Parts: sequence; structure tokens; C-alpha cells
Amino acid sequence: MTKEILIHQIIDVLARAGFALSDRCNIRPRSFDVAARKDETLLLCKVLFNIDGLNEETAREMKYLAEYLGGSAIVVGAKTRDQMLEDSVVYMRYDILALNVQTLYDYFIENVPPLVSAAPGGLYISIEGDILKKARMDQSMSLGTLAAMVGVSRRTISKYEEEGMDASIDVVLQLEDIFGVELAKPINILKSCGSRKPRKKVESRAKAQEKPCTLLPEDLILNTISMLGYDVLPTAQAPFKAISRDKSSIILTGVSEFNTTVVKRAHLMSSISCVTETQSVFIINGRSKIKSVENTVMIEKKELDRISDSEELLNFIEERRETHDET
Repeated sequence: MTKEILIHQIIDVLARAGFALSDRCNIRPRSFDVAARKDETLLLCKVLFNIDGLNEETAREMKYLAEYLGGSAIVVGAKTRDQMLEDSVVYMRYDILALNVQTLYDYFIENVPPLVSAAPGGLYISIEGDILKKARMDQSMSLGTLAAMVGVSRRTISKYEEEGMDASIDVVLQLEDIFGVELAKPINILKSCGSRKPRKKVESRAKAQEKPCTLLPEDLILNTISMLGYDVLPTAQAPFKAISRDKSSIILTGVSEFNTTVVKRAHLMSSISCVTETQSVFIINGRSKIKSVENTVMIEKKELDRISDSEELLNFIEERRETHDET
């Protein structure tokens, strides 16, 4: 199987599950390959034939983007190290959940969640601690007795019950056989990402003016957007330069001089914005030959400099989009 075949399989599964999909991100580097939405569920999906190819920087950006957009970041792959990914098993890479196409299919089409997670040392299952504790107490069985039957310590049984500690597959099967109940906790692949580090902030305008030689033109433009009242998240591997967010809107924000690559990126940003339900804007450092590309509005820097706040920016975007729709 090649990565190209893998991508087509993933797109097919998500489409069959009722997701609306963005165009594929075919601009390198890329923190995700496709965005997909179904109702309130938003996925940023990274496709890697070998999931060990995910690096920390890409994973960090995926988590930031998912947080800003209110979605979930996942990796879908085929193998890890020298073995294929197992069905119904999830793997973690830098706090990003990874799985194979069959597991994706089972979750979104068959409504069968995975139960097993891979970790150093083997495969593990998270136990429904409350169910285990109730089953044990219903049989008036002590922690020590159950521990001896399973071959673990009293403390381990206590952790299963009170902390939901993961157990090996063999232990879970023994416990389920003893009490005749299902104890495996389904894994929600849409869970929020792991702990997040502080976001990188755009420098204030005053600070930028103190060090004009250290900032690129696009950094100064992002700083201008920040001064309009937006929380600006710069990106390194997305098709856009940043995500700009305030209380009422999220804007995929591109920054560049006008060229043919800008048009290509604007098309892709437009597709992503439709799926993520955001605005899409390209700030042109200089003169722009066009006013918009599909849903992506082109704004010259001199026009941005005349805008005083976020509400005025949104009005400008809407007016330019309406003008484009009329023509």
C-alpha cells in the first residue's frame, strides 16, 4: 500500500460516514492533510504511512490548530516501526491519537469504538473502575482475594477501581470472566488533545517598532491584526500564515506578496474555511491583482492599515465578498 492509496481510503471512509471534506493540503510542509466536518465534529487528519514519521513540531501545531478551531487532531497510518498497525488499537504519538483505516471505519461507520491502546510493553485496556468495584462488592470479595485470583497486587486492583488504571488484555479478560460483566472502557478518538504548552504570541506593535530589523513584513502584518483585537496564532506548516481569533470570529489568515502561489493557497484556504466554518483572508503586502479567490478575500496591507478594529475588519470582508458574489 502506498500513501496515495491510504489517503484515498481515508477520504472514502470519511465521505461514507457523512463528513464534508476540504481539498487535500498539497503544499509542503503541511501539519494536516485534510479537514473534515460532520455536524459539530471537526477532524484535522494527518496521513502518514509510518506513524513514527510524525515529529514533535508538527504534532504541536496540529494540537494548537485543533484547539483554535474546536476540533480534534488525529493521525491515520498503516504501520509503526517494522509492523502494521493493528485493527481496533490506538497508538499515541506526541499526544496525538493514531490509528489505521479499519479502526477509523469501525468508529465512524460501524459505531464500534476501539478498546485497546498500544503503549511501551504491550497492549492495554482502560477499565471501568466503578463497574469493577460494584461487581466485586456485590460478591463480597475483598481486594486481596481478587488480587490473588488475577495475579496482581491489592494496590493494583485498587487503582483499577479508583483511578481507572489501564490493564493488560489478559487481566481484563480474567476480570470479566470472574464477574461476568464487560469492563473495557471504549476509547473516544475525538477526545481533546493532551496538555498544551503556552501559545506563541505575536509581539506588540511597540515592541516590534523597537526591533524593526528582526521582524519580517508578514510578522508586522500579523502584529497589525493582533492590534485590532485578535488573538493571533502563527503557523509554520499550515496553508495559511496564522489563525486570528476574537470572541465572535475565526479567520484563516494568509500573508504574502501577490503571486501565482498566493492564488493556489487562497483556493485551498477557501476549501478549508468552508469545512472549519471560518473566515478566510489573504493580506497582500503590496498590490493585489484580484479582490478574492472563492471564499478567500484579498486585502492589501494599505487597506488593512485603515481598519480600526475587528468589527470593521469583518464588515470589510463581508462587503468585499458580496461584491465578488455579484460579479
